[in-house]
Amino acid sequence: MEIVHSEISDFDGWLSLSREVEPLFGPMADESGFQEALKQAISSNSAFCVREESDETNKKLIGGVMISKESNEIAWLAVSQRYQGNGYGRNLIEFALNKLNTKEKIFVQTFQESVPEGKAARKLYMGLGFKDIEDGGLNPAGIPTVIMQLNETE
Repeated sequence: MEIVHSEISDFDGWLSLSREVEPLFGPMADESGFQEALKQAISSNSAFCVREESDETNKKLIGGVMISKESNEIAWLAVSQRYQGNGYGRNLIEFALNKLNTKEKIFVQTFQESVPEGKAARKLYMGLGFKDIEDGGLNPAGIPTVIMQLNETE
């Protein structure tokens, strides 16, 4: 599995992946704000992905992660349902963490414990040392979220 910096040629693959997770994340793929944020993340080397190895001209994304160095957070993570459970999410998160300031608190917003569809994501983050710190409110899909933090400082 090779995690690489996304290129603008991955843009349609990102949109396809985002459409797949919209039931849990809320509208994205057709939202200009998301598209602009994605283009910015790609151009600033803050978007990373794993591509299917089959066809270089049709770069289907297996999964992707976007980070914000400014807020020291994992801003977006998704793995195509067909590839979930194979370590892609963990590898993407570990890769992203290495691009963030690990000497400071690192944040992520994910699903609350009460959301059955979010249990795998929570387990993954918790296994890497993230802990719930505050309610994150409802995401655009109306699903309860929580803010998690890695590297508690005393």
